[in-house]
Amino acid sequence: MPFADVDPIVLAVVAATLVVGAAVQGLVGLGLGLVAAPVTMLLEPALMPDLLLWLAMLYPLVTLAREHDDIDWRGLAWSVAARVPGTAVGVYLLTVFSNRTLGIAVALMVLVSVATTAKSMVVPVNRSSLVTAGFASGVTGTATSIGGPPLAILYQHRSAEQIRSTLGVYFVVGAALSLVGLAIGGGLEQSTFVLAMALTPFLLVGLAITRVLRGLVPRERVRVAVLVVCTASALVLLVRSLL
Repeated sequence: MPFADVDPIVLAVVAATLVVGAAVQGLVGLGLGLVAAPVTMLLEPALMPDLLLWLAMLYPLVTLAREHDDIDWRGLAWSVAARVPGTAVGVYLLTVFSNRTLGIAVALMVLVSVATTAKSMVVPVNRSSLVTAGFASGVTGTATSIGGPPLAILYQHRSAEQIRSTLGVYFVVGAALSLVGLAIGGGLEQSTFVLAMALTPFLLVGLAITRVLRGLVPRERVRVAVLVVCTASALVLLVRSLL
């Protein structure tokens, strides 16, 4: 959709949600899609999912300039490799199932995962779990633009710095793979990239707010925040899909 065809009020609302989403993601490692995707889908569905995928790829590039020492490169190797076939499946599902069906399935999957790990159960971060999370994230990220929860749940017991930096690299590569998949499938528009670039400054505003939030949220509370964001993401997606 051309930039000029988007209602200015819609742009203002989307920009505001990007500020909030960027602030949340800068704190716990994910959240941009949670906040912005449902609003964008309701106001201008023609922009989804590629607008949020472009922004999901651009935002971590800024945050990684400050946080890159704690990246789990080994974990990323397995999860990113598994995202490739997951992306292909996500593109295929977009042509077979309705957005409603996909949204409900993804939301229920995330809620079950959170319920399983919220108390004492710790999912080991190993080759099998990384491949599973990467594949699931590829499917859900491509089909709904919300692909962070599978990997975030897996890393919830790691340090806040490693959660943010590892997810940051994953989002850059993962979003790029999803965009390539959409382009091959004929579902990517160049004008959406132009709009994403125009909205990027609002991500920087959210990042600035993050620096204030980190001083208010204790490090030991980041795991709880990750689970809360994942749960909220699933509930928003479920309600959006049911309505």
